[in-house]
Amino acid sequence: MKTRTRKKEAGELPLNQILPGDCIEVMNSLPEASVDLIFADPPYNLQLKGDLHRPDNSKVDAVDDAWDQFDSFRAYDRFTRAWLKAARRLLKPHGAIWVIGSYHNIFRVGAAMQNEGFWILNDVVWRKSNPMPNFRGKRFTNAHETLIWASRAEASKYTFNYEALKALNEGVQMRSDWVLPICTGHERLKDEAGNKAHPTQKPEALLHRVLVATTNPGDVVLDPFFGTGTTGAVAKMLGREFIGIEREAAYRKVAEARIAKVRKFDKAALEVTASKRAEPRVPFGQLVERGLLRPGEVLVSPRGKTAKVRADGTLIADEVKGSIHQVGAALESAPSCNGWTYWHFRRDGKQVPIDVLRQQIRAEMS
Repeated sequence: MKTRTRKKEAGELPLNQILPGDCIEVMNSLPEASVDLIFADPPYNLQLKGDLHRPDNSKVDAVDDAWDQFDSFRAYDRFTRAWLKAARRLLKPHGAIWVIGSYHNIFRVGAAMQNEGFWILNDVVWRKSNPMPNFRGKRFTNAHETLIWASRAEASKYTFNYEALKALNEGVQMRSDWVLPICTGHERLKDEAGNKAHPTQKPEALLHRVLVATTNPGDVVLDPFFGTGTTGAVAKMLGREFIGIEREAAYRKVAEARIAKVRKFDKAALEVTASKRAEPRVPFGQLVERGLLRPGEVLVSPRGKTAKVRADGTLIADEVKGSIHQVGAALESAPSCNGWTYWHFRRDGKQVPIDVLRQQIRAEMS
């Protein structure tokens, strides 16, 4: 049964709440362009036929709930188009969406996303380090799920905390295959009867990575298929605002109790390594204007090659003239060069990267 939701006034958002009802109706009741990120874990439409048993003849607790059952692929596609349309309406111009699914549905969802105008940025494979085995032995063990990350439009300036993800991965660029365990042990929520509270509960580690990567503290994160509240719990910990939509009262009850126990990290802990691309642009010429480097001053490369600073913020080395990047590339016979790390100046008998001066100016701008 669908729950009617009152139309929200412009600018009014039910932050940090779990809203009951049909996700499409509820999303259509919220203010347009009001959400920074959407994380969606829609029904997978598993199309299960009959019970599944282990070798010892015990029954597998599979996903056989009514919310995952559709009459046909056509019905599932209609549902997918409707919720994606409602979701895109809610995203801010530079917002983004994550959708997770399995081979049963993710290809249909991906096509629908492109048809609705989303711009796919990456597909990420969540490789489960402890997957459920294939008991029948007739197929490969299904050991992964796929996430699609997309911006609202091709021109959207979406959030991506590249340096934070690199730091999270011990200084190595984060790849698009993530090895994380499924929910087990204390993380797996149980109902009053001791059974799984939700058959497809996602691990907090997965949402932690998604939110650190593509949101900032204070951003609004919407989850239209809230379930037992993993998105809300992690958002609260990380200082993000959340809106959950969940039609099943039993799931809402578990999610509310779960989130009530969560403590937000302190302000210092919420800060992540900033993206270098997000830092203010400082032209090399500004260093010359400010007198941090003087015209005629000699810069030196790690291999001992030299160039002189000119009054207009360019360099000259032998017959080569141009920017710090162009001259460095020419001297090294390379296609490109990062002049900020290539060139050094001398102070007190030491060679110092010119990037130190750029960071000094950036510190003054913050």
